Amino acid sequence: MEDEEMEKKVQQYLQRKGFRLSEFALQEDRNRLSTSAVSDVALHRSDNDPARYHDGYSKLRTWAYSSLDQYKHELLRVLYPVFIHCFMDLVAEGHMQEARSFFHTFREDHEVMHSRDLQKLEGILSPSHLEEMELARSLRQNKFRIKLCEYSYELLLQYLQKTQALVVLGVINEHITFEVSPGQPSLISDDADVVALIGTSKDLAKQINRKEVHWGLLEDSVEERMEKAPAESDKIEAESKDAEADDNKKRNAEGGKQGASLKKTKKDKLVGATGKNIKTETSMVSVAPRVKPELTVPATPIEVEQSILEDLRNRAQLSSVALPSVSFYTFLNTHNGLNCSSISNDGSLVVGGFSDSSVKVWDMSKIGQPAKTASSQGENGSSQGGRISTVDAGKKPYTLFQGHSGPVYSAAFSPFGDFLLSSSSDSTIRLWSTKLNANLVCYKGHNYPVWDVQFSPVGHYFASASHDRTARIWSMDKIQPLRIMAGHLSDVDCVQWHVNCNYIATGSSDKTVRLWDVQTGECIRMFIGHRSMVLSLAMSPDGRYMASGDEDGTIMMWDLSTGRCVSPLLGHSSCVWTLSFSSEGALLASGSADCTVKLWDVTSSTKALKMEDTKGGSANRLRLLKALPTKSTPVYSLQFSRRNLLFASGALSLSSS
Repeated sequence: MEDEEMEKKVQQYLQRKGFRLSEFALQEDRNRLSTSAVSDVALHRSDNDPARYHDGYSKLRTWAYSSLDQYKHELLRVLYPVFIHCFMDLVAEGHMQEARSFFHTFREDHEVMHSRDLQKLEGILSPSHLEEMELARSLRQNKFRIKLCEYSYELLLQYLQKTQALVVLGVINEHITFEVSPGQPSLISDDADVVALIGTSKDLAKQINRKEVHWGLLEDSVEERMEKAPAESDKIEAESKDAEADDNKKRNAEGGKQGASLKKTKKDKLVGATGKNIKTETSMVSVAPRVKPELTVPATPIEVEQSILEDLRNRAQLSSVALPSVSFYTFLNTHNGLNCSSISNDGSLVVGGFSDSSVKVWDMSKIGQPAKTASSQGENGSSQGGRISTVDAGKKPYTLFQGHSGPVYSAAFSPFGDFLLSSSSDSTIRLWSTKLNANLVCYKGHNYPVWDVQFSPVGHYFASASHDRTARIWSMDKIQPLRIMAGHLSDVDCVQWHVNCNYIATGSSDKTVRLWDVQTGECIRMFIGHRSMVLSLAMSPDGRYMASGDEDGTIMMWDLSTGRCVSPLLGHSSCVWTLSFSSEGALLASGSADCTVKLWDVTSSTKALKMEDTKGGSANRLRLLKALPTKSTPVYSLQFSRRNLLFASGALSLSSS
């Protein structure tokens, strides 16, 4: 009452003095205050109205689709994050019926690009599911990064200011960060990572990708010594010729020496020819720079080194017109119990990991032979005897390893086939000896199931990937991990070593691939572009490129030095479970749940990239050379031998026939 009386007295005073403008201003302020109070009450009531989400998204959708064609494809990127967060906010507020109606009304807008996520989000039936479902939790805790050109961003800001769409504005402020670039909008097919889920930090990926990557091969590797052989042999040959010319005067007196020098010259010529042949075969690898190892590299036994040299001398040269021979190992009668398989480098051993927690190893040279006369010979024919096998019992053609207490999800042979690693849902990794047929070590460190485990190219070290969102680096002689790589927003599904052992790559359910420095444990590259979980990885032999395969059947080729996608490989219709480069890097083989092995031409695409130096896109797409279908066998693993024979394995699936 006192305020009203005061206002009346002020108004009377203004009237008496003749201050008409001040009187009108006071009256307008009073009217504005009264209307704002009414609108605040209406706004408070609308805060609990579920229809505001439908209206806000519907208006944004209509505006985006009616935009100019030049900017429409960029503005449409905003719809998906707004859609899923409006849906999850409705669920969180308890409006389940309205949430289902909203979801089914607009899901078709995003079915093509985000079908996997929509299938999972469709299962959210109560607010508690938002906390229980990992995808929903990850979406609510992290931000989307969306790339827009400057003008598209200005158009969006003008729309939000004009409409005062509080629901949309709230979602954008809380869950979206924009990467605005000057100039014209990007092409529709130009960038695969225009919409990506990142961490809470806005510029995390950009900061990470600034770090330097030293790709290339290890110094003083066996391959490098082989490449040096021709130059050294030519030098020796020249010296021997000079010595021979000097000794011409003494030939009559020292005839025996002449014979010896001729033998030496012939021998050097033979070595030189062999070396030159190897140099042409490894020309792609020979241009790679040499780097120092950050880990202590174990010494290679002389007999193993000789075996590698023999393989390199007898390597088949592959190209787009010379495709590899393929040896496919099919598991029969597994009754859906086979979770994983792996093949040793020479193809002599095949391992399977099963749901009943068992690991079984087959010696391919002993299958179909009497137990007493069997000798384990690999591709190069070298004997690997001394193994005690259950073949001797005359009943089972495999060696059974038991020790895990849960399904086995991954198995991997050491580079020389003398050790075997297996990982399981019991959160442990076990090291087995294929010569002693015994479990040597049980490594405990992960807190949840371990999805993948891989030996380093030099052996001794290995890396693991787990449901606990970490990857870890181990040494065979230590039971605790040497490094823990943490940063992924979801499961780490696969892991792969770089050829120089200084880096490991990890693929995750958060749809990203990361490259980690083994010395510091830091992430030095984040590769964004996949639209579903990453299930397989492979490194090129020269260490410059990496291939990654996902759940949708897409394969992406990445340049490690720049961090960008060189080329997407489209051809598979289901999960890509395994990838493998040929020994000289000319071909890439991919194996999928669609029961095919596909061979891709790597050389032509990477050469075109170097010449044009254009941005990654459809122009640099790798050429599919050949598709090799199986009758009804999904492909679990692929392995190129050092001689470029391609080994593959899988379990016959009656359901897919």
